[in-house]
Amino acid sequence: MHLNSHILAHRHSSSHRAEIERSERCGCFYCMAVYPPEAVAEWIDEGNGGETALCPSCGIDSVIGSASGYPITGAFLGRMNAHYF
Repeated sequence: MHLNSHILAHRHSSSHRAEIERSERCGCFYCMAVYPPEAVAEWIDEGNGGETALCPSCGIDSVIGSASGYPITGAFLGRMNAHYF
């Protein structure tokens, strides 16, 4: 995996409803929660009809899914968290 993959993965954290729905697991790089895509109940993006997932644990829009091709692990989410927060 690319050295900066935790940075590249960020583009998969918005306008990603179809990708989240295809995922086996999702994770939040803000609160570090991991859950199935069915747990996502709220979506935002006024103009796009709700295409960005909100984390069911913390309500922040920092969710990525396994269909992105990036690992949904504590270590990877932690790297993203350290970079973005």
